[in-house]
Amino acid sequence: MSTPRPEQAKANRGPAAGPGNRAALIAAAREVYAEEGLSAPFSAVARRAGVGQGSLYRHFPDRAALAVAVFEENLADLEEFTAPADRTIDDLLDRVVAQAMVSTAFIDLITADLHDPRVAPLGIRFRDVVSRLLAREHALGHVGTHVEAEDVMMATGMLATELARTDPGQRDDVARRARALFRAAFSPR
Repeated sequence: MSTPRPEQAKANRGPAAGPGNRAALIAAAREVYAEEGLSAPFSAVARRAGVGQGSLYRHFPDRAALAVAVFEENLADLEEFTAPADRTIDDLLDRVVAQAMVSTAFIDLITADLHDPRVAPLGIRFRDVVSRLLAREHALGHVGTHVEAEDVMMATGMLATELARTDPGQRDDVARRARALFRAAFSPR
């Protein structure tokens, strides 16, 4: 009869595990906070990611740092998504809605202090995305010349904030109505 061997501990991969752990933590945060909101314990993110709390705090010393990382990924997605010449402001609004549906808990957190030095660069990058799209839309006559980048940024911010405050079952309807309002406001006059 053989004696059961104790499970071997996972080998510590040291710094080589860092990028994988960071990605796992961001993915886990999206899930945990989508399910439980910001009241979920920070440690639940580490558990869901399958990493230790030390790794969580090394990568993200607080919830705001984690929210910034989520929005950095969202912005990278928006930058790539809006790069093709056929993308429109409507496409941007649709993508923001899709992101907001799964990032609602982070929206309140990241908008709580827009002057946080970690948050400000996100706004600059988003403005660049909007400005590029808006220049295309103006040139094609799809959007009125009265519409400025700040108008589109305000619209997307209002939309994301409203979705974060809306019951999940009503978000699709709220997003549809808001997009219709923005479409009407942005149309050429």
